[in-house]
Amino acid sequence: MAFNYSLARFLTSAPTLARCPEDSGVEVAFAGRSNAGKSSAINTITQQKALARTSKTPGRTQLINVFSLGEDSERRLVDLPGYGYAKVPEKVKLEWQRHLAEYLQKRASLKGLVLVMDVRHPLTEFDLALLDVADERDLPVHILLTKADKLKQGAAKNALQQVRSRLREWEDLVSVQLFSALKRQGVDEAHRRLDGWLAHEG
Repeated sequence: MAFNYSLARFLTSAPTLARCPEDSGVEVAFAGRSNAGKSSAINTITQQKALARTSKTPGRTQLINVFSLGEDSERRLVDLPGYGYAKVPEKVKLEWQRHLAEYLQKRASLKGLVLVMDVRHPLTEFDLALLDVADERDLPVHILLTKADKLKQGAAKNALQQVRSRLREWEDLVSVQLFSALKRQGVDEAHRRLDGWLAHEG
């Protein structure tokens, strides 16, 4: 089943898991370091300019932002708070990370996680911690190595291979691709992965 991602519409913002929409249907969440290009990736995948807000100041996504696929609120995309870079007090940062982990661990409708990493700085400590959380609940993860246009083709392919080899222990659960919001590279591949997860029947 192929979904029309251009129909995605803002549904709600929630500060905590408890304030999220009812835990039914199917969700796919996007997570990533605050400067990895997560908002740009979401906007490119949904063919919209400002569904997810991009900011000159990384780390502005401080809420769990939920989007429905058109009228179907049983199929949702979720933009999780960015982590690890934002210029905010440590106490606030730890609070975000707690809500992030709680959502990933407890959200029953969550069927897949898109983990966004800058191709030039992949697999940070935070990324690996998120992969551990996903592994604990057998949650499949698809990694977008963003900003692939910043590297020459050979260097980008090398980066992709290096990430794949480092993630060999998770290969049953994790897939990886190159992505560029600027060049619209990798959009079809990302759509296919999302389609597979969102077709899940609850």
